[in-house]
Amino acid sequence: QVQLVESGGGLVPAGGSLRLPCTASGSMSAISAINVWGWYRSAPGKQRELVASITRTSVIRYLASVKGRFTISRDNAKKTVYLQMNTLRPEDTGVYYCNVEEWPIPRNSWGLGTQVTVSS
Repeated sequence: QVQLVESGGGLVPAGGSLRLPCTASGSMSAISAINVWGWYRSAPGKQRELVASITRTSVIRYLASVKGRFTISRDNAKKTVYLQMNTLRPEDTGVYYCNVEEWPIPRNSWGLGTQVTVSS
């Protein structure tokens, strides 16, 4: 199974930027089976939502409210996916979680999350 570690969270003022890396570790077979990397976030009173994802073939999806402000990218050599967050808003506040989906074995792995707080 894949283990994921997120970092890069913190407290920033509205309009600021943060970059969240998520690094995978584990067996080579499990890491090579990663089909989709995703960043999710959860906030009090809200359901966890998918913020951005990137597939093995680099198909990228974004939550509508972050398009044009957030960028997801991947460094295969470092086994790391990044979420660059610009022009942050208070409503972006939440715990950001990294997730991977493996294929063909349908296995999901989650990191422990990193807190992002945007002050108004």
